[in-house]
Amino acid sequence: MHEFTPGPDTARDFRAALGRFATGVTVVTTMTDLGPLGITANSFASVSLDPPLVLWCPAKFSKRYKAFVEADHFAIHVLGTEQEALAQRFAGDGLNFEGADWRHCENGIPILNDCVARFECASHANHDGGDHRIVVGRVIRAAWREGAPMLFHGGAYGMFTNPG
Repeated sequence: MHEFTPGPDTARDFRAALGRFATGVTVVTTMTDLGPLGITANSFASVSLDPPLVLWCPAKFSKRYKAFVEADHFAIHVLGTEQEALAQRFAGDGLNFEGADWRHCENGIPILNDCVARFECASHANHDGGDHRIVVGRVIRAAWREGAPMLFHGGAYGMFTNPG
């Protein structure tokens, strides 16, 4: 076990420790003056069933940060194991919707079709979170389908295998 005190000199160790926690992979989308915008994120969590709240955390150093923090509406898409190309696409270029299977929802937000789950949100609150912002959304519409979720662990995409 590698023990350390988190700080500027141990940032790489801290990131490695965080990477031991497997997370799901999402793409968050919103509409901007330039058109639809997306970003791949693994910082998604449920907050409350009543009212229905979820959160995600965009990095302050991201070029897409301001658009998402200021968005009135956004959608969070939980990706399935077969959707790594979507994760890669929006990790790089947030404006590249060409060839993606998407449409506008009732609020005008771009939504990706055929994800494992989707949460259409109205901005509820956001809070400082160090080098990230904690964005809380009130879920106004949700959808889901059967399917295995994509996972992210140790800097790589993967999938859950059921041992039984």
